[in-house]
Amino acid sequence: MTLGGRTGLVVLLGFAFVCDGAAAPPESSPTKLDVRAFRSVEGPSSGPDVYYEVVEEDGATMLRGSYRPGLDTVVMGVEVPDALRERVRRLRWRWRARAFPNGGDECRGPGDSAASVNVAFKRGLRWYILKYVWSPLAPLGAVCDRKRTLLLVRDTIVLESGGAPGTWRTEVVDVRQAFIDHFAKGNPHADVPDLVGIGVMTDGDQTRSSSGADWAGFEIQ
Repeated sequence: MTLGGRTGLVVLLGFAFVCDGAAAPPESSPTKLDVRAFRSVEGPSSGPDVYYEVVEEDGATMLRGSYRPGLDTVVMGVEVPDALRERVRRLRWRWRARAFPNGGDECRGPGDSAASVNVAFKRGLRWYILKYVWSPLAPLGAVCDRKRTLLLVRDTIVLESGGAPGTWRTEVVDVRQAFIDHFAKGNPHADVPDLVGIGVMTDGDQTRSSSGADWAGFEIQ
């Protein structure tokens, strides 16, 4: 599942250009999103079925997900501060896959991921979701499991594929440009709605297998 319902490598980095000798406007300092603030936003909201915990390792605080077969999937999320929702350009985070669900493949199914990060925009009643996944098998860079309804627009992007469990990766995504590319046909003048929340998930319900991941270092700018 993802924010807004069951869902399902384009990492677009923004660059500042200098025109006619004018200095580019200074960027704001990144705002950190504390993983301890993440709460269940889909699925069970309390008790042992919420298979996430905050852990400390080598001085770093991380959110750990450890899915076990038979559990309902749970999405953990955090709201973007109101004052920043219109201005967010980049999202940065670190993650590692600790266990891959057997045979998970977001492009050909079953669509289980070791880890995902959901970027949620909202305009009126309509949600726009960019779901970045660390897939066991789907090809790197693939865009899969597209959904278009009156209330939900979603693309799944394979940001990482396979690799050795336990390896940390750092991601930086220009979320505004990603919205334009996926949902506005590349129109640079498109009206991008507010970025309202970030969600994470590890799951294995379709493959009936264990999976696990850690997330840390969330920053928006």
